[in-house]
Amino acid sequence: MVVTLLTDFGLQDEYVGVMKGAILSIQPSAVIVDLCHQIPPGDVERAAWLLGWSWRYFPPDTVHVAVVDPGVGSDRKILCVSHRKQLFLAPDNGLLSRVLAGSRRLHAVWVKNPRFFLKPLSQTFHGRDIFAPVAARLCAGLDTSELGPRVRMIRLLPASRPDRRKGGYLGQILQFDRFGNAVTNLPWVANVQGRWGIQVGGRRIAEIRSSYSAVPEGTPLAVVGSRGLLEIAVNCGSAEKDLGLKIGDRVEVVQRRAA
Repeated sequence: MVVTLLTDFGLQDEYVGVMKGAILSIQPSAVIVDLCHQIPPGDVERAAWLLGWSWRYFPPDTVHVAVVDPGVGSDRKILCVSHRKQLFLAPDNGLLSRVLAGSRRLHAVWVKNPRFFLKPLSQTFHGRDIFAPVAARLCAGLDTSELGPRVRMIRLLPASRPDRRKGGYLGQILQFDRFGNAVTNLPWVANVQGRWGIQVGGRRIAEIRSSYSAVPEGTPLAVVGSRGLLEIAVNCGSAEKDLGLKIGDRVEVVQRRAA
């Protein structure tokens, strides 16, 4: 059984390793995948997007553990959600918004049965004491109904959809990847390259290219990224630093007139 871990813990402390130890102590055969541990502290929105882009690449029965939890120790719920033959453990703070986008039915329980928690229970490290042991027991076949009562509604973050405008679209930058590429909320397909012009941060980018190397080094471009979304990039550079872009900046896509 596969368990993925998504946290804002970073790697300089023992937190991630201890979570893995807690899982393996209960379910030694678990296959643990580090999805990401470099989410900015408390950035639920970024974690939600990353999980939403990633979960579908895992096999059925995967248990996804997402711990970006500014409300740890408070009365916020911990959820176990069943979705498309996979399980998701996350705080009820909107982290599952992008996973569940478009879903018409919610299959969720409130994880509150202390029988499955580690003792003593820390009020600051539920990743170790609740999420990890519950994930391990789900791997071992625990039925979600034993975790707690059904939940009818959960917290969802506002949708982030581009606006359709005459002759084009208006979107925004969602986040930056490690390379400084600006990921937008504009879904795109590769066969539109060359037909559209882009404006972002007061700068006009001529058109959508097929690859980073289609322009000289240091030149800005737009490209359809691996997530199927339009990205603003700089060949061998950083769109974030070189262009001074920020999360939330407007991205305008305008259809080019025929010559």
